[in-house]
Amino acid sequence: MWRAWIIFGLALTACTEFPEVDAALAQAGPVAEYPALVPFEQLISAPDPRLTEGDDAALRARAAGLRNRANGLRGPVIDPQIRDRMNDGVAQP
Repeated sequence: MWRAWIIFGLALTACTEFPEVDAALAQAGPVAEYPALVPFEQLISAPDPRLTEGDDAALRARAAGLRNRANGLRGPVIDPQIRDRMNDGVAQP
C-alpha cells in the first residue's frame, strides 16, 4: 500500500507547474539555442565575489534571526504538564 502512495506522490509532483521556467522559455522562444560551453579554466579565473557593507549587515541580521529561532526551539518539545499526563496514562512494567 505504501508503494501506491509513493507512486501517487511522484505522479502528483510531476504535474507541478514552474512559472519561472515557463517565463524564461517563453522569452527565449521555441527555437532558442543552447548556451555556449565555457572552458573550466575560464570559470576558475573569474574574480572572486565581493561582499559590500550592506551585505555584511544583512548577513549578520539573518544570522541573529536564525540564532533566535534556534534558541526558541531548544526548549522541551512536550511541556511538563502534558508529560505528567502522558506518564499517568502509561502503566510502567
